[in-house]
Amino acid sequence: MKFIVSVLIIALLSLAVGLFFPWWTIAIVAFIVTSLIPQNSLRSFLSGFTAVFLLWGALAWLISSNNDHLMASKVALILKMGNPTILILATALIGALVAGFAALAGSFVRKK
Repeated sequence: MKFIVSVLIIALLSLAVGLFFPWWTIAIVAFIVTSLIPQNSLRSFLSGFTAVFLLWGALAWLISSNNDHLMASKVALILKMGNPTILILATALIGALVAGFAALAGSFVRKK
């Protein structure tokens, strides 16, 4: 139950904070949430990773589908990815790793 709650809180706060501040504030959100909600290290990492992966993946897909994936196709071509879906997954993965490691650090701080 704590896992689902922390995923939802991280996703919602990351969305809200991302509207007004730079992209890397997702790390601060994940760090604070996992330092306040006690979980083991693996669950903390997975809660931050899952929350931001789903959030950024959904946002990137929504933004890309609004213009029929034209911009994502061109950027994917420049980066030699070939497919805009791979670009969307790479975007989600980068954000998820940042949030996951920040959440892991938050759980370590809580244990200390």
